[in-house]
Amino acid sequence: MKKTLDVHLLIEPESTAGVIASKWQEWNSARQPWLTEKKELRDYVFATDTKTTSNKKNGWFNSTTTPYLTQIYDNLKANYVASLFPQEKWMRWTGDDRESATKAKVDVIQGYVENKVRQSEFKKTAEHLVDDLLLYGNTFATVEFVAEYTETEQGEFIPGYIGPKTVRISPFDICFDLTASEFKDSPKIIRSLVSIGEIKAMAEGGDPRMVEAFARIMANRAAVVSGSGVQTEKSEAFVADGFGSIELYYSSQYVEILTFYGDLYDINTGTLHSGRKITVVDRAYVLSDEPIASWLGVEPIRHAGWRDRPDNLLAMGPLDNLVGMQYRIDHLENLKADVWDQIAYPIMKIRGYVEDFEHRPGAEINVGEEGDVTYLVPDATALNSDLQIRELQQRMEEIAGAPRQAMGIRTPGEKTAFEYQSLDNAAGRMYQHKTTKFEQEFLEPLLNDFLECGRRNMDRGDLIRVLDDETGVMLFESITKEDITAKGKIVPIGARHFAERARRVQNILQLMQLKADPTIGAHLSGKEIAKVLAGELGEPNFYGENIQVDEQAETQKAALDAEADLQETMQVAAEEGL
Repeated sequence: MKKTLDVHLLIEPESTAGVIASKWQEWNSARQPWLTEKKELRDYVFATDTKTTSNKKNGWFNSTTTPYLTQIYDNLKANYVASLFPQEKWMRWTGDDRESATKAKVDVIQGYVENKVRQSEFKKTAEHLVDDLLLYGNTFATVEFVAEYTETEQGEFIPGYIGPKTVRISPFDICFDLTASEFKDSPKIIRSLVSIGEIKAMAEGGDPRMVEAFARIMANRAAVVSGSGVQTEKSEAFVADGFGSIELYYSSQYVEILTFYGDLYDINTGTLHSGRKITVVDRAYVLSDEPIASWLGVEPIRHAGWRDRPDNLLAMGPLDNLVGMQYRIDHLENLKADVWDQIAYPIMKIRGYVEDFEHRPGAEINVGEEGDVTYLVPDATALNSDLQIRELQQRMEEIAGAPRQAMGIRTPGEKTAFEYQSLDNAAGRMYQHKTTKFEQEFLEPLLNDFLECGRRNMDRGDLIRVLDDETGVMLFESITKEDITAKGKIVPIGARHFAERARRVQNILQLMQLKADPTIGAHLSGKEIAKVLAGELGEPNFYGENIQVDEQAETQKAALDAEADLQETMQVAAEEGL
């Protein structure tokens, strides 16, 4: 009898790689119900009809979907992004000692982060991260240093963007211990698919471990694809997610990579890997094993949740509780449409002997004795479901924290200015709280990882763009690693001050109306009001002590100069007889 070789024996997985692969399978299996829920939610948000959702089995003829869940999602995203990035300067550097808090240090560090954020399209990535927060209730990101070059026809390399870059991690591609007390305390595994060519490029870097791993994965692919005496029935543990079988995986042009971050104890060898970044290919071979590169002491992977669960690190999203209500809205809408169809095209009930007839206006029907033709008209009560649908829509808005006032739709009833301001502030309180939470728990540590990554990897000078506050001229300044090294942190201030600033500006404008009353205006400082208003608007150049007097004098001087030039021109023309 011909002997076969089991794939497990063919691959000969390394001990550490096997532990990491087992952990991925364990953690990924634990979140399968969550993955199913999120895929259903995503189907509803992007559905064009009920045929692509779980509502396809309702039995009704009509299959229209009312994209109300989509509208709430779009509304929340618009409000979150507007709150997080209300103006150009939405973050600031705060120093922890005297030297780090000097104006020169603040300008350089803040200028460096602002330049890199703009050049790396941080805001665009942040919008995708907000998408994850709303759709999946969880968002993940990391920071990596990139150096982009473009090769010319002459063989020269022109530098592109060089610096830190924020990278979104799909919630489907990261696993961790859900029962850990905090996300930062849990080890993490990130799954990615790369082409065989990328692995080949890594091996050409000269690392002996990568060269050996590349040779082994290519030999295994050749053996499995050829099928020469290879048994695959017992190789389920090595089937990469997303592939139907191990043969399909090994015959594809992709390689699965599992990247582990954290502390790992290998029970087979009794080895503790502390603070390591371990890369595994094919769930069998260690491609690299290196310490986590960060001066902050933790891996640069950040997580934020919308509604935290007790004793579970996977948070809920704002739309999770609304899927059933969206199902109900679609059900009522299609039920009502079906009733209208039955009224317009009713079912006929024919009793006894009835000659064949043509169904048309004015048609004659000959019936026999005791024969009859009648319509089966449905109960029109179902047509009154609009009230239920409106009530469901309103409840969905309130539950998600996206009231109609936030969309600019005025609520019924007359209101005073104070009542309107109070209701407007209260209407957005939930998403103001959520955006502030996202800013503090996610954007702030992510931006500090961003700065740390750029500072740690800077090996030469860099050029930043700085706006001169006095002249308004854009200046370019060369900096070094030492210039952006200080004690402190980057603090995003968009969402934290967005609503508060809007309220203060509104109150200042009302105060300026009261200042028109001489009995009140005599006791209010116009200079201080102007200074505070310019600061709240984020436009310090609007304020200048007695600036109006200087500007009026400048205007008068320009007018006098223009008049003198005109007189001189007219006098010269008169002398020349023109």
